[in-house]
Formats: sequence, C-alpha cells, structure tokens
Amino acid sequence: MMNDEVGYEVVEGCIAVVTLNRPAQRNAINRAVVDGLRQAWRSIEQDDTVRVGILTGSGDQAFCAGMDLKEAAATGLRVPPRDMLPVLGDVEHLSKPMIAAVNGVAYAGGWLFAQMCDLCIAADHAKFGITEAKVGRGMPWAAPLAHMLPQRVVMELLLTAQPMSAQRAMALGFVNDVVPLAQLRERALDMARTIAANAPLTVKAARELVYLSTEMGRSAALRAAQHLFESVYLSDDAQEGPRAFAEKRAPRWTGK
Repeated sequence: MMNDEVGYEVVEGCIAVVTLNRPAQRNAINRAVVDGLRQAWRSIEQDDTVRVGILTGSGDQAFCAGMDLKEAAATGLRVPPRDMLPVLGDVEHLSKPMIAAVNGVAYAGGWLFAQMCDLCIAADHAKFGITEAKVGRGMPWAAPLAHMLPQRVVMELLLTAQPMSAQRAMALGFVNDVVPLAQLRERALDMARTIAANAPLTVKAARELVYLSTEMGRSAALRAAQHLFESVYLSDDAQEGPRAFAEKRAPRWTGK
C-alpha cells in the first residue's frame, strides 16, 4: 500500500497495479489519494522491473467520482493550484504506459484520471462524465480532449455535464475496450502483458511519439520522430529482436 487509500502491488514481476481504495466514498479524491498517487507514480518510474501500470478503483460502483467535495468545502478551496492533483503528463512524469481499468463511474477528476492514462478498458456498466458545471467548478484539464474527441462531443460533455456510457465512449475512441466487470482486471492485465512483452525502448519512444505528434505540425513531428527513434535503432534490443525471430525464440530484452 502507498497508504490506506491507495493500494500498490507489482504482479507477474513487471505490472504495477494502483488501486484507489475509498469505495464508501466512491473513490473520491482527497489529500491521502493525492499523496498516495504521487508515491505510486514515482515508484513505477523508479522501478526498472516495472514496464506497465494499471490504475483502477476498488468496489463495483466507482472508478473515481471526482474531488471529495466535503473536503473541498471544508477547506474553502478556490482556484486550485496547477500541481494540486498528480496528473500524468502535466504535473508528474511517467515514461511507462498506464492503463485505466474503469470499474464504475468516472466523473470529473475520475474522467481526468482515465484521460491521463495512455489506454482505457472499461466495465460495461461504467459511465464517464465531466460534471463540474453541476457544482460551479472548472475543468481546465479538459483542454487535451480537443485531440481525443470531436469538438461537438467535447462541447456536449462540458456544457451539459451529462455522463456517457462506456459503450459510447468506446465508439468515440476514448475507451479501447468494454468488458463485463468480472473480466475487467484480467483484460487490463492481458493488455499490460502484451505491452510488457514488447521491446521496452520501442514502447517508450512510441508512446512519446503519440504525444509529441499532437503538439506539432506534420513535418515537425516527422523530424522529431526520426531523432526520437535513433537511439532505439542503435540499441542492443534492435539487434536482439531480429536475431530472436531468426532463431525462433522469444526475445530477451535488456532495455539497452
């Protein structure tokens, strides 16, 4: 455990599973959750044996229902500092893929947690919503959605504050797969295993390529990508992959 409200376990030697553990509060974000997630991200980044992470919630009702509004009301929170939440790709750096395994509602900050992960698997009863307009709060973190969803869909989500089903989220490309809740953990682990079996340097660079390309024009992204993959081509793993294929065996990746 990172603390009582964020679980952390490494399974199968290379997959870190991070679990929001406040089911009675629908896994709402409080100070302990923030602190626990910061520790989790840093543990994943620093552990060379971990190749992929999974973020999920405990229970069958909520992945994360957003900010703990009771705590926010008690503290009189006004403009949140940008680093208040441990947002991957903004406040926290993580060079390894993260999969969101959404086990229930993902509202407000819960949507943000699903959004910041690289991939998303959802239970078939899960719902996704950006509900800040219902409580007079803001969602500056939603800016990247312009690269993830059509403009009219983003407008609908932000202005109506109404949730969408996991099935619609998958049809729009926000979710990679939808499965029954009983199969959620295994489906996320299966995706993690598939990624972990691939060459780690290529996976790392490919992940960076996707984000780099959303911030550049076509020609600039192509030039940057060539530089990004140069160290991959020059690595020992780039020789090991073809050699293993020729010898009809599984590659032995070193990440070097």
